[in-house]
Parts: sequence; C-alpha cells; structure tokens
Amino acid sequence: MPDDAPLLRMVNIVKNFPGVKALKGVDLEVVAGEVHALMGENGAGKSTLMKCLIGIHPQTSGDIYFQGRKLPPQYNPAEALDMGLAMIHQELSPVAHRPIMENIWLGREPKNRFGLIDHAKMADMTRDVLKLIDLDIDPRTRMGELTVAKMQMVEIAKALSFDAKLIIMDEPTSAITDREVTQLFKLIERLKSEGRGIVYISHKIDEIFQIADRITVFRDGERVGTDRANDTTMDRMITMMVGRPIDEMFPKVDCEIGAVHLEVKGLSSGRAFKDVSFTVRKGEILGLAGLVGAGRSEVVESIFGLRHLDKGEIFIDGKPVTIRSPADAIGHGMAFLTEDRRETGIFPMLDIQFNMYIANMRKFTSKSSVRLLSFKRIKEEVTYFIDTINVKTPSQYQKIENLSGGNQQKVLVARWLMTEPEILFLDEPTRGIDVGAKAEIHKLVTFLAGQGKCVVMISSELPEVLGMSDRVVVMYEGKVTGILDNTNQKLTQEEVMRYASGAVELEAAGKLV
Repeated sequence: MPDDAPLLRMVNIVKNFPGVKALKGVDLEVVAGEVHALMGENGAGKSTLMKCLIGIHPQTSGDIYFQGRKLPPQYNPAEALDMGLAMIHQELSPVAHRPIMENIWLGREPKNRFGLIDHAKMADMTRDVLKLIDLDIDPRTRMGELTVAKMQMVEIAKALSFDAKLIIMDEPTSAITDREVTQLFKLIERLKSEGRGIVYISHKIDEIFQIADRITVFRDGERVGTDRANDTTMDRMITMMVGRPIDEMFPKVDCEIGAVHLEVKGLSSGRAFKDVSFTVRKGEILGLAGLVGAGRSEVVESIFGLRHLDKGEIFIDGKPVTIRSPADAIGHGMAFLTEDRRETGIFPMLDIQFNMYIANMRKFTSKSSVRLLSFKRIKEEVTYFIDTINVKTPSQYQKIENLSGGNQQKVLVARWLMTEPEILFLDEPTRGIDVGAKAEIHKLVTFLAGQGKCVVMISSELPEVLGMSDRVVVMYEGKVTGILDNTNQKLTQEEVMRYASGAVELEAAGKLV
C-alpha cells in the first residue's frame, strides 16, 4: 500500500433493508494513525455503515478498499477479523461465565500434541496480549466479574490479538466513569502511534473534540461532510447533524408546582443506600445526581418494587402505600424507564407494537369474561404515539431491535405514557441518544411536568440535571448529601460536585480544609 494511500476507503455504499434505505451512496476514508469520529442522529447510518464494513450486513452496492485491496462483495465478521478489521460494539456481549482467556481466544484456542486445549499456553498468550494495553489481570478471571470498562479493554485486547489495523469503537464511553474514559483515551493515543486507524462513534460531542483528528457527519443515511476537528466548531457539528441549529438543548419551561404527591422517608436497602428521604411535587422535575455507585438507580428500583426495602415508608398524597412489585407500583400510577434498555427494557425479537402495549394490556382487553385483546385499539394508540413522539420506523410491526438506540428509547417512553402515569422515574433517559433526540426527550419531559406529573430523573450528565431539574437530590455512597434548589437555574456543576464527591460531608466533619 502506498504511504499516502488511505487505510480504508468506502465508495458509494448503499444498504437497503425491507422498507428502509439505510445508506444512500456513502463515501468514507480513514488513514492510518488517525481517530476518525462518526457523528449523527440515531438512525443516521453510522453503525449500519460500520456493520457493512465488518461483514454483519453485506452492502447492497458499493465498493470497499482496505490496505489498498478491494474487498469481496460479501464476507463474514470472522473473515473481517482475519483481514484486520475489528469492531467493539456499544452493547457488549461477552461470555460472562467463562474466563478472559477463553473470551479472547474463542474458536482459536491453542492445542497440545494430543489435540486438546492447552490452557497453560492460552493463559500465557492472554497475558502477552493484555500487556499490550497495560491491563494487569489474571487471564482466568471470569468476564462477568469485570467492570464495563475492563470488558471494553478486553475487547480491545481481542482486536489486537487479531493484529487489527482498523478498530471501530461504537459508543465506548456510554457506561464508564470519567477516570476510565481517561484511561481509554490514553490507550487510543497509543494505538494511533502504532499506525492503527480508529473509527470512533459517539454522541458525546465534547469528547469527540478531545480525541478525534477528523469528524464525518451523517444525516438520514447520507454523509453530510467531513472536517478536521481543529477546523470546526460544536455548533457547526450539531447543525450538520440535525439539519437545523439547536438553540436550546434543555427546553425547560416554568411549570406550576403543586402539592407534594410522592414522599419517601428513611428508605434503606442493604449496602446499596441508607436513610434516603425526599419529596416530589406535582409539576416538578426532581433530578437525582451523583457519581457512579452512589445508589441513585437502586433507590428508584426500590420505590418501584424491583428491590427489597429493609425499612422506610412511601407516601402518595400523604397516604402510606405498600409496593412489593412493579405491578403494585404501576397500580399506584408509577412508571419506570430503566437505564439499560437492552437488558431491562426492550423485547428485542418482538415488534414495536408489542413493546409499547405490554405494560398496560388491560387497557386494550374487552370487558367480557373472555378478556380478548382489541388489536384495532392497540394499532390506533401505537400509531398515535409513533406520530406524537416521532419514532422513525416503516411500520409498527418492525422488530424493535432493528431500530436505532434513540428510537428504541422513544418506544419505551411511549410504553409508559400508555399507562397514563402520575409519577415517572427516568433513569438516564438520554443515554446513547443523539443531540436531536435528546432535545425531543427533554421537550417531552417538560411537557409532562406541565401536565402536573411528578418526574424523577436520574442523569450522570450534570448539564442535563441542571438544565431540566427544579430541585436536585445529590447522593454519595448511598446517602443523600444535599437537596439543592434550582428553580432559577442558578445551580452550578461545581456546587453539585461538592455534594456528589463527599466534600461537603468531609468539610462538616472537619476533615477537609
């Protein structure tokens, strides 16, 4: 391959699915030793293009050149790995109950002279490949015992075991801490210095500008443009992505705050959290902030009946209620959008229609003793929500796994809106969603608050917490360290972090000067 030739060249790539033209003649070039970021709204075509590259979806038409060689029109992911193409997917799927070394060498295990797997040699080979990414861990450790960040590092090690020249990372920082992001970025810089190409897909615009050399923007299955990161701006990227300027990412409007509707007192659950108390008023958006592991999700899971409470009381309109299961919670007008839509949200193999109505089937059953579902009424209501929330799909009978992450999230929001809840718990509602979809979700949340609903929103993105919340409950190591007023939108990230990091508690105890 000539020195000035691109490492990867994709020319006029078209990909058609039934009823959808996902890619409309897309071009892309990646050179060795660069981080090339792909940006765009959910459904813009970024991940589809990469899946064409690694053989998951053969392109309908178009040519792919890698290391100066034209690739065959069809090949599978195993053949792509052998050619030096590797992809680390947003939704990691390790063999959780097997050790690291078996995950890395699956299907390529070293054999001894008797044709049996040589586990000692495999452990040595694994240590060698883990050294490449400075990961000091026992190769026999089960994958299920690792953090998400370490699982991603193992996936990178696996890619290097194939001597991958091009590594695709799809939303690699969506579920890891800031410290782990820093470690990942250092590793990416090392991979660049070795002449490897990195394709980096992310919705986090700030980190794109930290790590990328060039940025390509997609919209509606087309490449809008490519710029050097140093030669463009965040506003220009957003405008390119959505086709219009987004003047207000957090369209929070003043809502009439009513009486206290939900109150929790002294909630405790094992080591997850202790003595948590707060109130939520009608029309109020209450933010739950804190670092990873602070116990925010666990508190909401307990209120919703998903986790056992050791002690504590829950009141609705001043009356004590007992919630032992999600069915009880739904019966009391609660809804819960979980953090991990893949694991605890969607039914991937089933269609959009089923995924919407499943939480409120009784609404669509006949009054007779037979209790039959009325699919006519279901179709009408699903159509209403698809149009209202702007779910991009050719049909409500499309499998939900075929939708982009943002559109899957919208379907789950619609599922809970069908139950006509009075209290909504939203756990990371915009995780993995593009800027356009985020603005739509934010607009929907503030609209619901305007209708007098109680909204409790967990978010790890402080700008989102501050931009949307009337008050912020801050947690640290399972305890509430502060309940901060934000009705005038004057609360700062620095102040929230003082409570989220435990600094306020240390100051009060005289341990921090």
